[in-house]
Amino acid sequence: MSRQKWAQFDAALDRLSHACKLVTGIALVTLTVIFGWLVFGRYVLNATPTWVEQVAFLLVMIIAFLGAAVGIHENTHLSVTILRTSVPRKIRQVLAVMTDCIMGGFGLLMAWYGAQLTLFKWGSLIPMLQLPEGLRSLPLTLSGGLIFLFSLGHLTRILRGADLRKDTIE
Repeated sequence: MSRQKWAQFDAALDRLSHACKLVTGIALVTLTVIFGWLVFGRYVLNATPTWVEQVAFLLVMIIAFLGAAVGIHENTHLSVTILRTSVPRKIRQVLAVMTDCIMGGFGLLMAWYGAQLTLFKWGSLIPMLQLPEGLRSLPLTLSGGLIFLFSLGHLTRILRGADLRKDTIE
């Protein structure tokens, strides 16, 4: 593939990561607002809105799983790099490839089993919301696919010699 096509691929992954950050940011703001409504309803109106807990759970799933995928793309996820940073460059690149392959495989498993869970639960409804129960596991499925894509992006950059992660090319 040409250098321009690879640049487009990398830019598409960057845009996808940015979209995930936007969605998680909106979910976080929404979570804050509905908890404010919960407190207001409980202590001022003396009528607790019961739907808040169910919506909050959905929002937390979105924030956690999409945020994890973004962490993979931006290399900001929790990782222990002491071994990779203490070995020579050649070994460091081998370890980086192994890590990206493992993360990509893990993402595929998350997507596969998350999709099965989502389909299995889609027929029942979330109490209070009357939305499909499968919505609870949909972020798991999406995140798995994104983790696979972002890991694939890292692998292609390593193979092209364009990996800019500090702990892999220092």
